[in-house]
Amino acid sequence: MRDRKVKTVRSLERGLDVLLEVHARRAVSLHELHEAVGLPKATLLRMLKTLGNKGLVWQRLADGAYLPNVSAVIRAQTSTIERLGEIASAHMKELSDKVAWPSVLAVPRLDHMEIIETNSPLFRLDATTLGPVGVKLSYVHTATGRAYLAACGDAERDAIIDRLRPADASETSEAELRAILDSVRQRGYATRDPLHSWQDRSKQLVLRDGRRSMGVAIMVAGAPVASINITWSARRGADEGVIARHLGALQATARKIGSQLAHGER
Repeated sequence: MRDRKVKTVRSLERGLDVLLEVHARRAVSLHELHEAVGLPKATLLRMLKTLGNKGLVWQRLADGAYLPNVSAVIRAQTSTIERLGEIASAHMKELSDKVAWPSVLAVPRLDHMEIIETNSPLFRLDATTLGPVGVKLSYVHTATGRAYLAACGDAERDAIIDRLRPADASETSEAELRAILDSVRQRGYATRDPLHSWQDRSKQLVLRDGRRSMGVAIMVAGAPVASINITWSARRGADEGVIARHLGALQATARKIGSQLAHGER
């Protein structure tokens, strides 16, 4: 049987080049793809839209980067945080359609929370810009950190507090922090108030940035995996009014993200 020359499908080949580039970089901007594969940005946008419709890539709200989807085939090889960011992105977009204030999604680290997604770029007319991805948030002074710290188990909470406790902490300061966390658990959400005496990376920023915030934990199997917040300018809304209007939407978003992560859905 004679060998036959079979031509490749050039459009498919180019699409696969784009997909492979997204997988290789794990997170890539449109401009970086343009420079890497040499295709016009308009063409790349059509390809990325097609790949997204097929469940192969997704676009992060925080910075517009394109990331590979966490498919059932590779899920075991990818981290929970990557899955969490992918799952949460669509729900945070939905939240932005309901609430006129931006949000961040943050996960726990040893002595801080780290932002992994934000819908802040969708609110271009608002001065309350959050993020970017990678920003470190305080456990003690932010609603996001307090929401996680209040929701975690006693052993984890004790370990985190041990890491955070300043060398010159007063005898009553830890009791005050734990009372704040008890209040968060009773209410079902955290705020920045009341202020706490411990100094860390965020205290001075929280004191002067003119923002208000509420946060809730994202739970999976009874344990927190992250926190999500809503942040607004103090000049644009009183705490009680914003919380009354939007706490339900924030809590519903957290439940949806947690449920989807728990059930392994894309």
